[in-house]
Amino acid sequence: MAIVPALDLRMPQDDTPTPTHAPANIEAEQALLGALLYDNAVFERLGDHLQARHFFEPFHGRLFAAIETSIRKGQLAEPILIAEQFARDPAFEELGGLRYMADLVDRAPPSTHAPDYARAVYDLALRRDLIRIGQEIAAGAQTADGETSARDQIETAEQQLYALAETGGVSSGFVSFADALHGAVAMAAEAHARDGGLAGLSTGLIDLDQKIGGMHPSDLVILAARPSMGKTSLACNIAFDVARNYAWEPRPDGTRKTVSGGVVAFFSLEMSAEQLAMRLLAEASGVSGDRLRKGEIDAMEFGRIRDAALEIQEAPLYIDATGGLSLAKLTARARRLKRTSGLDLIMVDYLQLVTIGAGSSDNRVQEVSAITQGLKALAKELSVPVIALSQLSRQVENREDKRPQLSDLRESGSIEQDADMVMFIYRESYYLSRTEPREGTEEHFKWQEQMDTVKGLAEIVIGKQRHGPIGTVKLSFNEDLTKFGNLARDGRYDPH
Repeated sequence: MAIVPALDLRMPQDDTPTPTHAPANIEAEQALLGALLYDNAVFERLGDHLQARHFFEPFHGRLFAAIETSIRKGQLAEPILIAEQFARDPAFEELGGLRYMADLVDRAPPSTHAPDYARAVYDLALRRDLIRIGQEIAAGAQTADGETSARDQIETAEQQLYALAETGGVSSGFVSFADALHGAVAMAAEAHARDGGLAGLSTGLIDLDQKIGGMHPSDLVILAARPSMGKTSLACNIAFDVARNYAWEPRPDGTRKTVSGGVVAFFSLEMSAEQLAMRLLAEASGVSGDRLRKGEIDAMEFGRIRDAALEIQEAPLYIDATGGLSLAKLTARARRLKRTSGLDLIMVDYLQLVTIGAGSSDNRVQEVSAITQGLKALAKELSVPVIALSQLSRQVENREDKRPQLSDLRESGSIEQDADMVMFIYRESYYLSRTEPREGTEEHFKWQEQMDTVKGLAEIVIGKQRHGPIGTVKLSFNEDLTKFGNLARDGRYDPH
């Protein structure tokens, strides 16, 4: 147990180390506790970042916790009443018992100085944590057994440092209605100034934008469908459109303000970065992705591909194709990209392939719940929309009407609850093409008429939307380019 020096309530000297070389200032702790015991109203001016664990002297931490508990219960926190809680605490008796707390009160500084002492105590606690993390990083690097890569150690260190920066940070607390109203009016003004009047980030699909108002910061959007419906294709279309239209203007502090499009992080847990790039190249060049992969292209098409590659290579679209990525690593990498390059949209393909890392549960529903909650928290933290792709259960195939609904989501409870918006992709031509009758029969002619009606059509079914109505949006779909597009009003398909 640390030996507490005599009371000397001068202003703290943050850089003065203790004999153990751990940054601490016992006098600052004593001054703060004395001010709290003298005037409980001081507690409300400390904010909510200071905790008992931030005190270097263990007894001071326990004393602060007792004061905090009493005040939060609406009870008086003063030496005589608080002393009763430490009747069996050896450290309390060793320090002088009730006499020690009375001295804290007698020598308490003016209450106006209490927040300064609280900041000193908190800052020194952070420094001690920094020393501890630094020592753990050094020890881990020296004793690496080969199973943990240096890259993994870096990400672990980043997570620890970020947790240190966020844990106990000063929360925003209550916001006055006037401030909230000001923010809402500012959002409306920005939407009015934009082409199309969108309040959020444009998907590049006119009818879909009109239905959902764009993709909103801090929203978790679930895009779900059965396999081969085009989940990844639509995700690529949206991500590429956002990145291609990126434009910014400088702020007075030197940072960038996005005015159009945005920087996109695409976490592809199923496809490689090259496969995604091939899809985007097919979309940009207008050359079939299947023919691209097979090399069945002529010189003119190759020229279009080369020109398209030169045009789109500067788009701020960042692809992370790490398989089996954990939620912790995903969030750490998104934060790093936000810090280094900016970030306006996160795409996750797909939800069921994200893991929760260490301490995983055998209950997959609980795991998915933790993942969706984590993605929603990330969207709020970084103030960007997060679009997470999701599989649908096979029960869709057992219904006559195969349009998906919320109950079709795999592990649907948590996904439906945490999402701000749930969108489904439905293409009737996909199911109809699998029921082709024998050619030359009357049934085949009827089937062909139906196929001609639905071919190239796709529906986006909005099953949940916190900001607006649910409903269905019709889009065009080019199977050769795996590209969704706007459906022209005269019945023709507009690929742009």
